[in-house]
Amino acid sequence: MHIERFTPGEILKPFIRQYVFIETANDLVNRILPDTSLVMAFRYGGKISDITEAHSGKLPSSLITGLKKSPRLINYASGTVNMLVLFKAAGATAFFKNPLHELFETTLPLDNFIDRCELALIEEQLAEAANNQQRVIITEQFLLKHIESHKQDQLIISALQKIRLSKGMIKIKDLADTHYISQDAFEKRFRRVVGTSPKQFSNIIKIRSLVDSKPKNVSLSQVALEAGYFDQPHFNKEFKLFTGLTPTDFFKIPQAW
Repeated sequence: MHIERFTPGEILKPFIRQYVFIETANDLVNRILPDTSLVMAFRYGGKISDITEAHSGKLPSSLITGLKKSPRLINYASGTVNMLVLFKAAGATAFFKNPLHELFETTLPLDNFIDRCELALIEEQLAEAANNQQRVIITEQFLLKHIESHKQDQLIISALQKIRLSKGMIKIKDLADTHYISQDAFEKRFRRVVGTSPKQFSNIIKIRSLVDSKPKNVSLSQVALEAGYFDQPHFNKEFKLFTGLTPTDFFKIPQAW
């Protein structure tokens, strides 16, 4: 497996986190955990299938995946080449008119939003490009054509920063009060712009922070306590819903990416 990452150009930096190219020489299954990024993907070679029990099936060549609360098992066939566009939290709203919470827990063909002929053209261009740097240029030209609005919701951007700084351990009421908005109005606005509720987003941040930074030789009970869980069974249950595995089993296996 070969992975290559690129940062976006200056115009798209407020909206795009990263471009990721994944090439697999052999058949590979990876566990994809919930994350804060909506993902646009272009497959220009091979075959990719979602083999999660509830969503099994071959994935379309161009797709958009909303935020999720549970993991997916993705099978990359040998000889697969795939480009991922990872949006920043609230970044995808610049490209899609639909409220982003409508994409929560879904993976849809991109031709639900973009003309099929245009998608066929970019897939062909990506397949024929000489290298991944050229593919980034092609993709950025495509994205720039589809920006709906350059203006970001600064209230939501501020709320996202506070959630990250607290590692997901902040009360939603406190977030709303800090921004002088009712909790109900705040939650509706957040869902529309980010793609999920502030509570669910905070939970993603909290458990991803735990998964990404668990120190070696630290007990899981200590990890749970530091993440704000005062009950080990409650922690184990939420962790398994998020990763599909118990904490003990999860930290035994490597992540492909």
